[in-house]
Amino acid sequence: MLTGIRACVFDAYGTLFDFASAAAGCADVLGDKAGPLTALWRDKQLQYSWLRGLQGRYVPFWQVTGDALDFALETLDLPADGPLRERLMNLYRTLGTFPEVPGVLRALREAGFATAILSNGSPDMLASAVEGAGLAGAFDAVISVDEVGNFKPDPRVYQRAVDRLGVPAEAIAFQSSNAWDAHAASAFGMRVVWCNRYSQRRERLPGIPDYEIRSLAELPALLATQG
Repeated sequence: MLTGIRACVFDAYGTLFDFASAAAGCADVLGDKAGPLTALWRDKQLQYSWLRGLQGRYVPFWQVTGDALDFALETLDLPADGPLRERLMNLYRTLGTFPEVPGVLRALREAGFATAILSNGSPDMLASAVEGAGLAGAFDAVISVDEVGNFKPDPRVYQRAVDRLGVPAEAIAFQSSNAWDAHAASAFGMRVVWCNRYSQRRERLPGIPDYEIRSLAELPALLATQG
């Protein structure tokens, strides 16, 4: 059990919001390419964020997301301009949540924990996702890397959560479905629960997540109730 936790901070995409739901919403056009598009779009989105971070060439995540989609569409011989691209980008603004998310957030807040998002997402992307999911009021803070000007796993991103919440790193439980993100937050000094939704292998990176779960539904039982 994690003790001394005062705040629960969540990665957004793949942890709270299902990035596969955008392509799934275009299954009528994509057919059997929906799965490959989702995987390649996500891979390039992350790669471009890391490479831009290394180069010091930050742009908002919305541009990174569009650039990654263009690459994926072209690779899969799909039209990289026109209605399909526009439809996919619009769907990305209002991705569906994983089924357990609303109940888990409600339970954590009722138990006295502060809750927040810490994401690569641009402020407008995160605002649209939160509102579209009916989660307005579910978070004490929605924190974008835009405030830092670089993407995860830059340690300054994790520090931003500490600063915004006024809670020391060791009193924050950070949840991410991305193994690299979980390791980076652990190396920074946060307590970490890796939500391994996608049956990933363990990374060989600095930091060790405190717990590994398959769904956020398992999270409340790991936390000592506040008060």
